Amino acid sequence: MNRPAVRTTTTTRRRLPQTAAILLAAAAILLFSGCRNMIVYHPANDDEEVLLETAARKGLEPWPEAGEDRIGWYAPPPAPRSEQETQHRVLIFHGNGGQSVKRDHFASGFQGPQSMDSWEVYILEYPGYGSRPGKPSERALVSAAQDAVDRLLEADPSRPVYLVGESLGTAVASIVASEYPDAVPAVLLITPFTNIVDVGATMFPRFFVRAVLRDRYDSEAALAEYSGRVGVLLAGEDDLVTTELGQELYDGYHGEKRLWIQEEAGHNTLDYSPDSPWWREVTAFLLGGEASR
Repeated sequence: MNRPAVRTTTTTRRRLPQTAAILLAAAAILLFSGCRNMIVYHPANDDEEVLLETAARKGLEPWPEAGEDRIGWYAPPPAPRSEQETQHRVLIFHGNGGQSVKRDHFASGFQGPQSMDSWEVYILEYPGYGSRPGKPSERALVSAAQDAVDRLLEADPSRPVYLVGESLGTAVASIVASEYPDAVPAVLLITPFTNIVDVGATMFPRFFVRAVLRDRYDSEAALAEYSGRVGVLLAGEDDLVTTELGQELYDGYHGEKRLWIQEEAGHNTLDYSPDSPWWREVTAFLLGGEASR
């Protein structure tokens, strides 16, 4: 009478490895999906006519001019405040979400009352964002950024190009800066991270993250090949990219650098008010002012 029970137990034991394998596979699939979702791109898209109207309200012009394939927006500099005022160029790489026309606060900051000298502000649009055709990926974003720098240098090779990266754009800025060391004397990285694998590893096992991510966005490796000035702005209450990863990136850089932390800010609630003294500090630093090693 005990034999059926024995057979059932034996069968169950035989099935355990199969069940465990199925559960492990299911977990791996779920983990894979979760990791991929960490770098799912979140572009905002609008018709070109809508974008042009929005840009005009914000004081932005198409870059290049209307009639050509637009790659972003341009904020022409205000009238010089003195004959001695130097005109500089800064190129903005925005974060994962939204689109470049909504980053006009960078133009307001660089051209506001606290800024040093005069700035031409260029805001790059990524492939697949706004009305720009293409599909976003690390290769696509970096290639678009390289093309933007090339255009600026072709237009005027005598003037350097300063770079600003925001969130995902900090990796783009770091990579591009390392490839143009003579043309890019300084970069500003806002809520940066070491690399996207480290970001994923704060939520999932590292070996899985490393196995499934194709885009790496390795700022740490790029900055190891760069020797210019690096400014870093961190959000003390960052809810998307941990503040510690930005601090680690800053600590690991051995060139001229300066750190700002907005202690109460979250990833998307940093203070970009053009009246903030921070703009005077950061523009002075980019141009070779006070640094901390």
